[in-house]
Amino acid sequence: MTIATESPSPRRLLLINPNTTSALTQTITRFVQAALPSDVVVESVTARFGAPYIATEVGYAVAAHAALDAWTRAQQPAIDAAIIGCFGDPGLFALREVAPCPVTGLAEAALMEAATYGSCAVITGGHAWGPILERLLPTLEGGDTVRDIHTVELDGAALYAAPDAAEQILIGACTTVLRRQPVDAIVLGGAGLAGLAQKLQAHVPVPLIDSVTAAARQVWHAPRGGHGALPAWIAPAAHA
Repeated sequence: MTIATESPSPRRLLLINPNTTSALTQTITRFVQAALPSDVVVESVTARFGAPYIATEVGYAVAAHAALDAWTRAQQPAIDAAIIGCFGDPGLFALREVAPCPVTGLAEAALMEAATYGSCAVITGGHAWGPILERLLPTLEGGDTVRDIHTVELDGAALYAAPDAAEQILIGACTTVLRRQPVDAIVLGGAGLAGLAQKLQAHVPVPLIDSVTAAARQVWHAPRGGHGALPAWIAPAAHA
């Protein structure tokens, strides 16, 4: 007689895009899924209000509410981990207060990975992000390793829409940063910049950190269940 056994439930990661652009959700979902074990199911939710792509103080403030709203729309009890898919991590600390699973954002995870190399610089799109990140990064694990925050004129939406132009702009930004302040790694921050670190690595002499894939790897190495901040980085990515 054969005894039927139940198959284990698939592990689930919730990706919250606090921007309202569904195409961006699909892009970052693809990169997050590729960075995780094959048995992890990535479920994504897009903000139902706010900015198409966060690029202002107002958009950033609204995005924190939108991220919490997105969490309430998900089936939280079965979620094993969650990512806020924006480099400003809007709503991160509030979501940690209510979520029964590990939660991270793109900025926190990228800084934690970059810190394994030493000092770092952050490059992202849109000048409005400068003061936002100056306030945020010191509050995050690894924030004390940031030596430079460099914003390019095009915001994340424009970089996402023109990937060829984005590559040249970001290579130039990396060169500028390294001339101004030698660092051990550079974070390319932003959902719209997903995948560019790997493409541009051959042109930059220090490791480039992709904030999207860093978040996927980091949150999945956190202990299952429980609130609070993530542990120290466990599995840094290999770089060319």
